[in-house]
Amino acid sequence: MTTKLFQPLTAGPLSLKNRVAMAPMTRSRAPGAVPNALMREYYRQRASAGLIISEGVAPAPEALGYSRIPGIFNDAQQAGWAPIADAVHSRGGTLVLQLMHVGRVAHPDNLPAGAQAVAPSAVAAAGQMWTDTQGMQDMPVPKAMDAADLSRVRGAFADAARRAIAAGADGVELHAANGYLLAQFLNPKSNQRTDQYGGTAENRRRFVLEVVDATIAAIGRERVGIRLSPFNTYNDLAANFDNEEAELLALVTELSKRRIGYLHLIATPGVVPDSTVDAVRAHFDGVLVLAGDFDRDRADTALAAGRADVIAFGRPFIANPDLARRLAERLPIAGFDPAVLFSGQPEGYADYPDYQAEAA
Repeated sequence: MTTKLFQPLTAGPLSLKNRVAMAPMTRSRAPGAVPNALMREYYRQRASAGLIISEGVAPAPEALGYSRIPGIFNDAQQAGWAPIADAVHSRGGTLVLQLMHVGRVAHPDNLPAGAQAVAPSAVAAAGQMWTDTQGMQDMPVPKAMDAADLSRVRGAFADAARRAIAAGADGVELHAANGYLLAQFLNPKSNQRTDQYGGTAENRRRFVLEVVDATIAAIGRERVGIRLSPFNTYNDLAANFDNEEAELLALVTELSKRRIGYLHLIATPGVVPDSTVDAVRAHFDGVLVLAGDFDRDRADTALAAGRADVIAFGRPFIANPDLARRLAERLPIAGFDPAVLFSGQPEGYADYPDYQAEAA
């Protein structure tokens, strides 16, 4: 079967040598929230992918949330991303920084001094998160965002996007999935506001679209992507709430009107029905990236059927820096060591071999 997975794709400034994307994955290797040489090597190794979507990158101090995740809200962080972008480009890759504001999914021990977790409503997320100082801790009640917070965060996304482009990235992806801030606005369990940003579906998507518009104004529509995860309960969201698919498609329609660079949909089998994926495809007139436990054969099928334009692979990239080649040549896919996924150490990060070295 002829595969589109290894054919190039040009969509505005996003010129991809193949349709293999590396999905965003938090790896916790940025002490002090500043990108570093170890991260540069990690991304360089994986630049056989046509598109690399970075791990979640904080656009503001209170957006950090987790231990050792990188930011893009100050000069040192911007300077740290520049050699990473250069390294990806040196191998013909395209780099997009995923802007992730964690919202209520945060702990004070992981935030800079003076920063406070904010969210649509003062409703704590169930569960715990790791802190380097106290181990696992409950997530506290966040501050409900007031008008000043809404304005500041919109501006932070736009400024982070400008910094990303100045550092050499090809675009940004707004993280509106997996229960983080933008997804918190979309979901009635985490968004219990009674003002113009809560209550109705139109109100709940208002802040997301305002952030999209601010980011477009900052760097241009073609350099803006967004990630969505329908029917997802991660980070204590309500799933399958009334009219969730209709609300998703209404949001997708608004995004299509804005002619953004791409839409990245998490479409895990058993969670997101094929009919929903097809409906998103029909409502979005642009590049559609699908993620969700894809292998080579399933990716080929989705692309051949026109259900997507790019396929994102996540966990296989951890232990297979040359994953695009392994997929193309149907070489064995190595497993990773889960014990060191988020350790903060060099081991289990940029030391996985490519196929030649592994075979030797």
